[in-house]
Amino acid sequence: MKPTLISKENKETKFKMEFTAEEFENAIVKVYQKEKDKFELDGFRKGKAPRSLIEKKYGEGIFFEDAINNLFSLNYPLALDELDVDAISYPKTEFSQVKKGEGFDITVTVETYPEFEVKDYKGVEIEKVSAEVTDEDVEKEMESMAMRNSRMVEVDRPAKDGDMVMIDYAGFVGDEQFEGGTAERQPLKLGSGTFIPGFEEQLVGASKGDDVEVKVTFPEEYHSEDLAGKDAIFKCHVHEIKEQELPEIDDDFAKDVSEFDTLDELKASKKEELAKAAEVRAENQMKNSVIEKVFEANDIDVPDAMVEQEIDSMINEFDQQLRAQGMDLQTYMQYLGQEADKFREQLREEAFKKTKTRMIVSKIADQEDFEVSEEEIKEQLEMMAQQYGLEVEKLTEMIGPENIGMISGDIKLKKAVDFMYDNAVIK
Repeated sequence: MKPTLISKENKETKFKMEFTAEEFENAIVKVYQKEKDKFELDGFRKGKAPRSLIEKKYGEGIFFEDAINNLFSLNYPLALDELDVDAISYPKTEFSQVKKGEGFDITVTVETYPEFEVKDYKGVEIEKVSAEVTDEDVEKEMESMAMRNSRMVEVDRPAKDGDMVMIDYAGFVGDEQFEGGTAERQPLKLGSGTFIPGFEEQLVGASKGDDVEVKVTFPEEYHSEDLAGKDAIFKCHVHEIKEQELPEIDDDFAKDVSEFDTLDELKASKKEELAKAAEVRAENQMKNSVIEKVFEANDIDVPDAMVEQEIDSMINEFDQQLRAQGMDLQTYMQYLGQEADKFREQLREEAFKKTKTRMIVSKIADQEDFEVSEEEIKEQLEMMAQQYGLEVEKLTEMIGPENIGMISGDIKLKKAVDFMYDNAVIK
């Protein structure tokens, strides 16, 4: 195969791949050897029919398409590498006339990574973000810990907002009980917004043993078309009422929830933890400010193909998150009554910004000629393995040697961001 460059512009490259008659013939032979078992001809056992007779019966081009596809798949990456073409889209192809015993060529047009230089990424002025931790922050953390270590206790009084009630309920539209509107001993935290708007408020003031009729109107966009926008009555029976009981925040509390003997020791430790977390947040916020300013300072040509790929990635990630919650994207879209094209358009601006940001940061890494050592890759793999609870060897095997370059690329991006931050002017 001989690749020849036809044209190379900022966003598009065109080149020709020329194949000899011998290369074409060898590719046809390989396809014949692989596919011959699929053909049955009179007088021959299955898989034993000569190629010439198969071509005579089905046409001499019977193996052409697979042979051409195989040649292209094998040689396209080689052509990109030899011509130094950084393709970012699927190739568009044009074929010359293909005949038996002759060579042919394929003209390829592909969208390519644009050439650009990043400017004004050193000396970026940003405002300092405070990482101060106050005593009030520590007290809030103590309250949060107390909430996490609270317990629910039954109370003999009318229910109030924040209580947990245990109820039976049955839903009716008119005189007819509807499907899916019935439950027994269902726990419900009043004020949580878990149920239909207006439902929980009507249970405030109810006591243990009470029967309460809750009147609601289903939202117009409710997922069940049979109920959407309709008035309904839920007949409820209150079994019990519980309130949240918080532990007293004292030395005993500190002993119960930590390795410390006194509350002062626990507070000192938590203040140190909060300070470290605040420093990380402040630094990340300042780094984002640097990236934002460099983003605004550089007007680059962002290829549509890369934006579309980012949208695809965002949709796939969202679909995985939904599946982890027992739903899929198609069900989610039906629930919202939204079309796929409209959903994609809603993601376009964010996808554009992500793509442009990655292009800028990646280019800075190239301009500064950052290198990544094997030790740095090893450290990154160890950190990832710890994060996912895997052995480093197992994680490396799962990633595969062909994808280690992606880890190297991520390290370069981090170096570029750190470089911009280290060279920023913090006021």
